[in-house]
Amino acid sequence: MNKVLVIGGGGREHALCWRLKQSPSVSAIFCAPGNAGIAADATCLNLNGTDAVVDFCKSENIALVVIGPEQPLVDGLTDRLKLENIPVFGPSKAAAQLEASKGFMKDLCRKYSIPTAAYGFFSDKKEALAFLDSRNFQKIVVKADGLAAGKGVIIAESKKEAVLAVEDMFSGEFGSAGSQVVIEEFLEGREASFFAVCDGKKAVEFAFAQDHKRVYDGDKGPNTGGMGTYSPAPLVTDAIRKEVMEKIINPTMTAMEKEGCSFSGVLFAGLMLTKDGAKLLEYNVRFGDPETQSMMMRFDGDLFELLLSCANGKVDEKFISLSKQSAVCVVICAKGYPGTYEKGSVISGLKKAASLPGVKIFHAGTAEKDGNIISVGGRVLGVTALGHTIKEAQELAYKAVDLIEWPQGFCRRDIAWQAV
Repeated sequence: MNKVLVIGGGGREHALCWRLKQSPSVSAIFCAPGNAGIAADATCLNLNGTDAVVDFCKSENIALVVIGPEQPLVDGLTDRLKLENIPVFGPSKAAAQLEASKGFMKDLCRKYSIPTAAYGFFSDKKEALAFLDSRNFQKIVVKADGLAAGKGVIIAESKKEAVLAVEDMFSGEFGSAGSQVVIEEFLEGREASFFAVCDGKKAVEFAFAQDHKRVYDGDKGPNTGGMGTYSPAPLVTDAIRKEVMEKIINPTMTAMEKEGCSFSGVLFAGLMLTKDGAKLLEYNVRFGDPETQSMMMRFDGDLFELLLSCANGKVDEKFISLSKQSAVCVVICAKGYPGTYEKGSVISGLKKAASLPGVKIFHAGTAEKDGNIISVGGRVLGVTALGHTIKEAQELAYKAVDLIEWPQGFCRRDIAWQAV
C-alpha cells in the first residue's frame, strides 16, 4: 500500500485528495497545508520549506508527491524531490516556464508554429507603447508576463484602455509579474479548458471543461481565479479534441523536449475556439481550479496509478476513466472578492447541503475554529454536483448552494449558462 503527499490547500487539492483516497492502492494521504474540508480525507500538515517536505517524504516513505499550485513548481520543488529519488507529479522548474512566463510560451509557439494570437513581448514600457501605436487590433489583450493568480490579464476595449493597462503593469500594479508584458490581439470565439497528462515524451488527453472567469453573472466584472466550471463542455467536439492534440499539445511536447526542458505533469491549455480553428491562449502547468472539482466528480479511474505512471516516465492511459455524466461546480466567494474581503465569518448548513445525493462540497479558503467552519480566503467553497445532463447537474448544484448559510458569501447564479 502507498502513501501520498499532496501539496496545496485549495479546492483543487481537496478534489485531488478525495479522488486519490478512492484508489485501492493508497493507504494514507497527507496534505500540506490542507484546509478544513481536506481534513476529512487526508492528514493535514504544516511543512515549511522544501527541506521539510523532503524530510517528511523520507520519514514516511511517501510513494508519490502531487503538487497542486503553480508556485512550488515554479520554485523548483519537483527538481529537488527528483534529486532525492522521490516520485513526483509535476513539471521541472524549467518546464514550468510555460506558465511562469507568458512571453516564454508565446515565443515557443512562434518558434514551433503552434497556433496562438499575434503578439509582442516587452520589458520596456516605451517599446510596448510604440507597439500599441503600430497595431490596429479592434480589442487588445494586455498580460502580465509572470504569475498573477489569474488576475494579470486585461482585455482593453480601446487603445486608450490598453495604454492604461501597460502603464499600470509597468508601475507595479501586479508586482514583479508585470515587469514584462505581453500584448496580443483579442481572439473572437468560445473559450475552453483542455487537460492532458504527460510523462516527458508522451501526452494523453485527460478531460476538458468550461471555466467562468468573470466575477458577475453574464460574464461581467473583473477576472478572478474562477467562479465555476462544468465538464464536459459540449462545444469541444471529437474533431476539436483531435485538432488540439495534433496541433497544440503534441507539438508543445516536442518543442519542450527540443528546448531541453521536457514536460511531465499536466498540461492545461486555455483555448479559444475561433472560426479559424483552436488557438492557444495560455498554458498552466497544473490542474485548474475550479476545473479539477468538476473533472474529479466525473473521473472514476485510478488517479494514483495514473499520476504515478506519469511520474515514472510512462503514462498509462488505461487508468483514465470518465463518467458520461456531467458535473457543475459553483464557487462561493467572500463578498468583496476579487478585491478586499473579510475573513473569519462562520459558515453553516454544509452537512445538509453535502447530504444531497450527487453533491460534493470541496473546501478552498476554510479553517476550523471552535467546532465551526470559518472563511479564511477569497474563493471559499466549490459546490459540485453530478447529473445525467448539465442542466440537471446545474440545478442540483444550486439546490445545494441554497442550503448553505453564509451571509458574507456570494456566488454567480449562471454557471454553465452556455450549455444549458
